[in-house]
Amino acid sequence: MLQPSIRTGDSLLETLPHWNKRPRWALAFTLCIALLWLPGAAGSTLNCHKTCICASNIVSCSKMNLTTVPTGLPLYTSVLDLSYNDITRLRSEWTPVKLLKLHNLLLSHNGLNFLSSEAFVYVKHLRYLDLSSNNLRQLDEFIFEPLVNLEVLLLYNNHISQIDRTAFSGMTNLQKLYLSRNHISRFPAELIKDKSRLEKLSLLDVSSNKIKILPVDELQVLPAWIRNGLYFHNNPLLCHCELYTLLAHWYIRKLNSAVDFKDDYTCLLPGLPKTQVGVFELSGEQMNCSTFKEADEEAFLEQTLILGCDTKHRDMVKIWTMPGNVVVKPGNNQTAKVLPDGGLQISPVRPEDSGTYTCLAMNEVFNETIYVVLKVHNFTMHGGGDSLNTAYTTLVGCLASVVLVLIYLYLTPCRCFCCPNKGKGEDSIHSSMLSVTPSHEDPVLKAEQNRHVAFIDSKDLQGQNGKLNPNGDEEDDEADAETGSLMKGKRKKSVAESISSVFSDTPMVV
Repeated sequence: MLQPSIRTGDSLLETLPHWNKRPRWALAFTLCIALLWLPGAAGSTLNCHKTCICASNIVSCSKMNLTTVPTGLPLYTSVLDLSYNDITRLRSEWTPVKLLKLHNLLLSHNGLNFLSSEAFVYVKHLRYLDLSSNNLRQLDEFIFEPLVNLEVLLLYNNHISQIDRTAFSGMTNLQKLYLSRNHISRFPAELIKDKSRLEKLSLLDVSSNKIKILPVDELQVLPAWIRNGLYFHNNPLLCHCELYTLLAHWYIRKLNSAVDFKDDYTCLLPGLPKTQVGVFELSGEQMNCSTFKEADEEAFLEQTLILGCDTKHRDMVKIWTMPGNVVVKPGNNQTAKVLPDGGLQISPVRPEDSGTYTCLAMNEVFNETIYVVLKVHNFTMHGGGDSLNTAYTTLVGCLASVVLVLIYLYLTPCRCFCCPNKGKGEDSIHSSMLSVTPSHEDPVLKAEQNRHVAFIDSKDLQGQNGKLNPNGDEEDDEADAETGSLMKGKRKKSVAESISSVFSDTPMVV
């Protein structure tokens, strides 16, 4: 015999003690409240006819005023669009099952302000994640660690001010990271450093933030394929010539980050009030920075040199040509050879290696040509040191010569007026004291010297008052002899004049 069916409400009422005595409306109200508190109870079930649009493996629930992610998503879903809704919190249980085929997840324009640390555990195969235009304020440690296959992460137009240094750890396949239009004040250098950088990251956008200082030294040594996609324009950077040199070099290399946004790179001049100017204007009147020019490579004889082919894209096939359009090929008995990483090694360097080298880089969609000018010095590095030593020795010799000249000028022997025999009447000056000894015994040369030096052969050439007779005539000599005998007792008055002529640096010449 069939038993009467028991209604669900009655069965639950009997199992709860003392509830069978309460009114039925109170029980119904209590059950509704309990259902609201169950995890995921508030989430709507996916309806491909009303709430979402399902097209094969694409599920689009955009602009449906959803507050939670719909439940019951098909396992074959590969693209899930939840943009332009009101989903403010992404909890760990937003999908109770693993969506192994989901590779695109769009959550932009939702007002998201919370991300669970386990929000992406069940979607490890994501390759594209859009979290832009939300209210995220911080990125906690290891929050994206499960996304080992993610290639593109959009976080622009949020309120992010704090990023944990490990937030992007484990994202070994990440290629593009967009962090523009946030409140970031520290440049995330750990993402591009040699030891900690993401190996495949080729685009990092931190433009329109609050960054004031850049690690210029670390940015200068980055490969061109990273610098090509490194954007930091529209930040309150402080002006200095190193910043101008960095961007000027990038612009000459035609890197996209510098060429596409040249006018958007601005900085603040030091001092008050803060004045904003274009970075590329710093070579003018603003800070008078030196105009940047590409420097040539320099090498010395017999050394080993490696020329790099720094291309704007990775994994390109590289072909080198030497000066004279000589293609570098293996087995050509050349001193140059192409290394596995695309660099050109020259060993040993010879004088004829000077010139312009060309690197032709190619891949399936892009070609690039890089020119490297090499200047070889005609000596070894050790020889350059010898030249330095020779220059140093020459300098020391010059200084010694200057010292000797100063000693000659200021430390000459004591003059006769200070000699102890001054009062004995010996005031005559012997010609042998400063006589010039001829270097040759040629009588003509000797006579020529005697004719020009004033204090030699004074008896024959002395004129009035002990001075020289320019003409040397005999009649004048006799008159001078008579006058000299009369003036013998008065010669002491002319001692100073006589002494000045003796100790003069230049002999008196007639």
